[in-house]
Amino acid sequence: MERRILGGTGISVSEYALGTMMLGAWGNTDHRDAIRMVHTALDAGVNLVDTADMYSGGESEEIVGKALQGRRDDVVLATKFHNPMGPDANHRGNSRRWIVRAVEDSLRRLDTEWVDLYQIHRPDPDTDIDETLSALSDLVRSGKVRAVGSSAFPAGDIVEAQWTAERRGHVRLRSEQPPYSLLARGIEADVLPTAQRHGMGVLTWSPLSAGWLSGRYGGAEGANPMSAHRSVMLAPMYDPALPGNAAKLAAVTELAAVAADLGVPLPRLATAFVRNHPAVTSVIIGPRTHDQLTSLLEGADLALDGAVLDRIDEIVPPGTDVARDLTFHRPQSLTDPHLRRR
Repeated sequence: MERRILGGTGISVSEYALGTMMLGAWGNTDHRDAIRMVHTALDAGVNLVDTADMYSGGESEEIVGKALQGRRDDVVLATKFHNPMGPDANHRGNSRRWIVRAVEDSLRRLDTEWVDLYQIHRPDPDTDIDETLSALSDLVRSGKVRAVGSSAFPAGDIVEAQWTAERRGHVRLRSEQPPYSLLARGIEADVLPTAQRHGMGVLTWSPLSAGWLSGRYGGAEGANPMSAHRSVMLAPMYDPALPGNAAKLAAVTELAAVAADLGVPLPRLATAFVRNHPAVTSVIIGPRTHDQLTSLLEGADLALDGAVLDRIDEIVPPGTDVARDLTFHRPQSLTDPHLRRR
């Protein structure tokens, strides 16, 4: 598997990364099988493993820690902080108070002395970015963290963080982790160019667009994405009766035809498309089962020519999202009515 340098850090990472959100209670509850998945990815040449404290309430980190026993020195390990880890209002966010606690908890669960990439999982409007970067800088100087990055940061927040780091003498964000797929191309207009200008690595997530590009949906005989579970829990994201989801289903049908003409499964086309962008350092794949993992790994060498990329651009124009639902972050200026009304 090809390697790329992460954001000027000199750290070499595989162009596929293993995302572990689905290891544990949120997905694969069989720890032995989950550990086997990590080992399969490593044996295939993947050296970047991405997790987060919140995944299955810390269980994902514990599984990763067990899987990396005896192989830790060969793995670039990334985790994140920000999301709630309990009912206490101070057990979340991007404050120094929480960061110094959160990193110790992650190191314990991961059974390691250091994290290669420690990422801010989401922006925090209640915490000055100067406060956050100051705490992260101390972790880098202490040796507990090698580099720091962000996840789902808008372009403006990335610029503010880079400016603050330069003016205040803090370590700067070396990577950004945004959602990116054939159906969600909005970051091509601002986030990706901004990351390139600042020399940041980009680790993209959800290349299969939360399952829409799994190959199970679309077409005359394609399955309906609305399962019984989703009808209750995730209807806004999957109900084909909603206009945005109907547009997704139509786009998926056309994209499936492109994949069929290439003679490859749709998921391989989807991951190859994301990997093709020059700003992307590594594509995070987050399989739930061993079969899903091996299928995605088999497409690691697929290259798309200009004609195929032109067909994709006709279906989903560059810089556009078929439906905006994957960032899982809306700025406070939009969610709090008092900030946009006199």
